[in-house]
Amino acid sequence: MPFILKKYQAIKDKKLSLFLLQDLKIDHRLAQRIASKGRIFDEEMNTIAPSDNIPTDYIYMAVFEGITRGLKPLLEFEDFAIFDKPTHLMVHPISKSTPYSLLDEIRFHFGENANLIHRIDAETSGLIIVGKNKKSEIELKEMFQDKKYHKSYLAIVQGQIKEELQIDKGLDREGLLIGVRMKVCEEGKESVTVIKPISYNKEKNITLIEALPLTGRQHQIRVHLYSEGHRILGDPIYGVDDENAENYLNKTLSDEDRFAVTNSHRLWLHANYLEFTYKEVTYKVYSKNKDIFNEFYN
Repeated sequence: MPFILKKYQAIKDKKLSLFLLQDLKIDHRLAQRIASKGRIFDEEMNTIAPSDNIPTDYIYMAVFEGITRGLKPLLEFEDFAIFDKPTHLMVHPISKSTPYSLLDEIRFHFGENANLIHRIDAETSGLIIVGKNKKSEIELKEMFQDKKYHKSYLAIVQGQIKEELQIDKGLDREGLLIGVRMKVCEEGKESVTVIKPISYNKEKNITLIEALPLTGRQHQIRVHLYSEGHRILGDPIYGVDDENAENYLNKTLSDEDRFAVTNSHRLWLHANYLEFTYKEVTYKVYSKNKDIFNEFYN
């Protein structure tokens, strides 16, 4: 379990925020974050707010302790690192009972102050930037918010795409049974994706493509391609019926049933390339795990 309860001898009646800072030597921002999220308790397991005086001789703190399953960063620099995430791995725990996520590896390698700069879906594989400290996290997140980066994906789609195309269609939540599902609509948020065909496998009727999202909407590449009649191979949400999509999201769709529905064990979408400038240095990074796409495609 990534979240564990740690017991600390406290100074009764001392203000919690001061105790964390002065006695436990916890960074002020980190201490505020832990306390404000209700992760500090007295001996009766009542939460203690940062401004409260400690009511008991001991306190308990729920902390996230990252574990490793052997995943190491692809590249590491002084302020940040880049992971090449495998498919079927969530980048962040969805609850305190989530057994393992990419955040485990991040905290295991770089400590409590390291964090994700951006996210990709659990089934999407590929490159993820990690800030190793709060200063770099803020600067790199601002870079993403301001769209001062370039990234591209590889995908295998059903059908043949002969020429480069630009998909310019607004996106919004579908608002029906599948809550995470998006749809194209005129009143949706502006969304643009450039699609470049790489090669076509006539026998399998699939096309290996490069996708360049010029905006960053949820499921953008998946929805845009599906709207053009080129569903990404293995997609368990788009191009399948509501029952199977819901079963997938509820984790009740067996591997065998999933393969029968989607013709694959995974979503064939991969974050393959990142380019950005940090502290006046430009970084151009390619994934080293893209060969599986060529192996499957051929």
